[in-house]
Amino acid sequence: MHIGEAAARSGVAAKTIRYYESVGLLAKANRTPNGYRDYSDADVDTLRFVSRARSLGFSVHQVGELLDLYRDRKRCSSDVKAIAVARIADLDRKVAEMQAMRTTLHQLADCCSGDDRPDCPILVDLAQPDSQSLVAASISARSR
Repeated sequence: MHIGEAAARSGVAAKTIRYYESVGLLAKANRTPNGYRDYSDADVDTLRFVSRARSLGFSVHQVGELLDLYRDRKRCSSDVKAIAVARIADLDRKVAEMQAMRTTLHQLADCCSGDDRPDCPILVDLAQPDSQSLVAASISARSR
C-alpha cells in the first residue's frame, strides 16, 4: 500500500511515517517500480504501536527499545516494566514542576491588585535575576 493508505489506516501522518523511517522506528519501505513507498500490514501495525507509545510520551529512543522488546519473544517483562516505570518517574517530575509553577503564579497573582495602576508585582518578579525571582525559587526548591 502507498504511504497515503498506510497513513489513513494507522492514523499517522505521511510526514511522520517518513520521519519514523529516518530515525529507524520503521524499516525503510520497499519501493514499487515507479519509486513509491510500499507498506505492508505489519508496517501499519508497527505505526500504530509507535503512535500509541509516542502518545504516552515515550521518547523515540524508548519507543525503539519497546519495539525491540515487542519483537523479541524471549524478552523479560521486567525490561518492559523498567521502561514504563522510568516514564512514570519522568511524568511525576514534570507534574511536580508544573505544580510548583502553578503555586508560584498563584502567589504572584495574589500579590497583584489587578487595577488600573501600572504597578504589577508579576512583571517585577519576571524582571528579577533568577536568584531573586519567586518563579525560579519555586522551581529550584522543587528540584532539590
